[in-house]
Amino acid sequence: MIKNILFDLDGTLADTAPDLSNALNTVRLSYKLPELPIEIIRPTVSQGAGAMIKVGFGIDENDPDFDAIREKFLNFYSTNIAEKTNLFKGIEEVLKKLEDDKKVWGIVTNKSSWLTIPLLKALALDKRSACIVCGDTTGYTKPHPAPIIYACKQLKCEPASTLFIGDAERDIKAGIEAGTKTAVALYGYINETDNPKNWGADRMIKSPDEIHKILDELSK
Repeated sequence: MIKNILFDLDGTLADTAPDLSNALNTVRLSYKLPELPIEIIRPTVSQGAGAMIKVGFGIDENDPDFDAIREKFLNFYSTNIAEKTNLFKGIEEVLKKLEDDKKVWGIVTNKSSWLTIPLLKALALDKRSACIVCGDTTGYTKPHPAPIIYACKQLKCEPASTLFIGDAERDIKAGIEAGTKTAVALYGYINETDNPKNWGADRMIKSPDEIHKILDELSK
């Protein structure tokens, strides 16, 4: 019986790509580079700032300009964190039904707390989520299982009775290692080079309205 649901944030609960893309393009413009289409940036969003900067500037952490660009990118994003970000279509209905059914849900994200908490407040989720585990909460980030194990402890639940939903391979790896059931949010930021069928998840979710059906299936 699945009694608890944990969600990744970017690409699973919330469509944060518009604001993150805007931040990246703002920094590109400051370097006199043209804007990139959101379709180019979107698949990297769940992989973090480093992956987005690599796409936006063709550099990695070893480049001497990386830290300065990352700081500009995150600072602009933090002050414009919920201009165009919304919950994915159907997610609000999913959360409402979970709450009506007395199922406990929480959030496990690799996003740092200084970005996560303001975003969740803007989305009015900060008081609704039973736990919020960020990238700097445990000292580990997904794919390490520690954040999910910590979330289960916060919820006073067993991983075996928990479903973790995410849109990246590291989400699924973390859930499997933590001992939860797992599901891939195919509606999220899946890169065309990704192959979610090989990630080992228990279920695939094409749209949020399938979540309750999957909960019923996994509880039989």
